[in-house]
Amino acid sequence: MKVSKITSSEKGAYYEEVALQYLLSKGLKFVARNYLCKLGELDLLMRDADFLVVVEVRYRKNNQYGGALESITKIKQNKIIAATEHYLMNKKITSPVRIDVVAITGNNEPEWIRNAF
Repeated sequence: MKVSKITSSEKGAYYEEVALQYLLSKGLKFVARNYLCKLGELDLLMRDADFLVVVEVRYRKNNQYGGALESITKIKQNKIIAATEHYLMNKKITSPVRIDVVAITGNNEPEWIRNAF
């Protein structure tokens, strides 16, 4: 019997759900997930009081080749910013916005960085 491997998209969805549940437990409210446009993708969109919070979720099995936080390059940051601007214009949102990161390494508790960049 052949056992299928978990795909990277399944793994991504799993850790996005871990991050979502973590943020909900911290009092944030869910808005949307996986907003996709030609400029990039936004993993999670949440509300924290008056702020729309764009959340980038990063997972690494371990820190052997750099941690989850180090994997967010300047190019990735620019894509997230561009996709955020697209979302704001498309949805006509005028509330304050911040970009957070939830970094997960191995089985450790998520690390939540507010105003990451």
